[in-house]
Amino acid sequence: MCNTCCAKTAAHELDALLNKTKAAQRRYASFQQKEVDAIFKAAAQAAEKASERLAKMAVDETGMGIVSDKFVKNHFASVFFYKRHRRDRTCGIVAKNAQKRTMTIACPLGVVAGVIPTTNPTSTAIFKALMALKTRNGIVFSPHPRAKKCTVEAARIVAEAAVKAGAPHDIVGWIAEPSLELTDGLMKHPLVDLVIATGGPGMVKAAYSSGKPALGVGAGNTPAVIDESANVAEAVRCVIKSKTFDNGVICASEQAIVAHNAVYDAVKKELVNNRAYILSQAESTKVGKIILTEKGLNAEIVGQSAHKIAKMAGVDVPQNTSALVSEEKSYEACNPFAHEKLSPILALYRASDFPKAVETALKLITIGGLGHTAVLHVNLKSREKIDHFALEMPAGRLLVNSPASQGAIGLYNACVPPSLTLGCGSWGGNSLSENVSVKHLLNYKLVAARQIDLPKF
Repeated sequence: MCNTCCAKTAAHELDALLNKTKAAQRRYASFQQKEVDAIFKAAAQAAEKASERLAKMAVDETGMGIVSDKFVKNHFASVFFYKRHRRDRTCGIVAKNAQKRTMTIACPLGVVAGVIPTTNPTSTAIFKALMALKTRNGIVFSPHPRAKKCTVEAARIVAEAAVKAGAPHDIVGWIAEPSLELTDGLMKHPLVDLVIATGGPGMVKAAYSSGKPALGVGAGNTPAVIDESANVAEAVRCVIKSKTFDNGVICASEQAIVAHNAVYDAVKKELVNNRAYILSQAESTKVGKIILTEKGLNAEIVGQSAHKIAKMAGVDVPQNTSALVSEEKSYEACNPFAHEKLSPILALYRASDFPKAVETALKLITIGGLGHTAVLHVNLKSREKIDHFALEMPAGRLLVNSPASQGAIGLYNACVPPSLTLGCGSWGGNSLSENVSVKHLLNYKLVAARQIDLPKF
C-alpha cells in the first residue's frame, strides 16, 4: 500500500475512533456524581493493581528509568490521586451561596486529546485518564512511538475497569500505532475539545498551535540553592533523592546546585557521602560532550544511570554512583551543564553570598526552565531570604527544603495539587502556571441572581 493510501486509512481510523469516544462522552455527561465516583474508584484500583507490571513494561520498552520508581509514580497517579480527589464534586451543582445569591454548576468539556511522553508513559496515562473519568470527559491518547505498548496497556486497563463499573464503552480510547501525523491530526480534530500535551517543547508548541484550547507544559531547569543557614546534610539528601528518582526523568528534578560559599565544601562532602561522583575537569569535559546534540538534549542519556552515562563518556566511576557532579562557573547557554539534563547529572556552582546565589539560580532557570520549578534550602526562620527568593524567581513551584521531583508533583505538601502535568505560565509559554488537575477539565456555570444592594466605597 502506498504512503498516501496508508495516511488516508489512518486518518479514517482516527475519525472512527473519535466518533466513538464522542458518542460515549455524550452519554457519560448525563451521569450523576455517585455513578462517576464509583467509576473513578474502580479505574484507580485497577491501575494500582497493575502498577508494578506497567512499570516493568515501561522500562523494558523505553530503556529509561528504574522499575521501582516507575511503580511509585504509577501508585501516585492512581491511589494518591484518587484519595486526593475522591470527594470532589464534579457533576451538576457543586456550590451554593444563599447570601450572595449564586450557585456554581460543573460541566464536562467533551473529548480530551492526551499526548503522552516517553519519560513517564504509564503514570501520565493513568493520571490523565482518571482526571477525564472524574470530570465526565472522554479521552483519546496519543502515546509516544517508543512507549506505545505500555501506554496503550495502561489506557486499556483503566478503560476496561471503567466500563465494568458502568462507564460507556469507548470513553477511553487510544491510537495503537502513533505517529507525528496522527498526533497532529488528533490535536486538530473537530471532535476534540481540549488538548493536554506532556512532552518535549516541539510537541507542546504543536498543541498550542492546534487551534484548540490546550494545556501544555514547559521544560524544567530546576536550580537548588543551598543557603549557609540550611541543614546541609538534609539538603543534599533531598537533592540526591530527587535527582536519582527514576534516573532524573521528572522535569522538575534539580539540574544544578548553587551553594553558598560558607557551606560549599560541606555540600561537596555530603554529595560524596551520598555516593555522588565529583568529576575532574578532564572528566567534566568528556561528560559535557555527550549532554547535548545539535537538536538539543541527547536522548541517549535521558533516564540512564550515572554509571552508564559515565561509561558512554569514557569516564570510569563506581557501579553504585548516584550522580555525576561537575563543578561549574559558567551559567551561559553554551555550557551543556547549565541545561536541563533529565538524568543523574548535576552542575555545582559556588555563590559568594545569598543574593549572588539567587542571581545565579535566576540565570540558570532563564536558560530553559522559566516558569517551572526552583528550590531553596534554608532555615525556615530566615523569612527575608525565603521572601526574596520567592519574589525573584519566575517559577510556578517554589519549594523550600524539599526534593524537587517529589515536591513539585504534590508530595511533601498537601496544598500542592497532585499532578504529572506541571504548567509553567506565560514564562514558559503555557496557559497555566500551576499543576494541572481536575478543576482544569471542567466548564463552570455561575448562576447569579440580581442583588439590589451594591457595594459602597
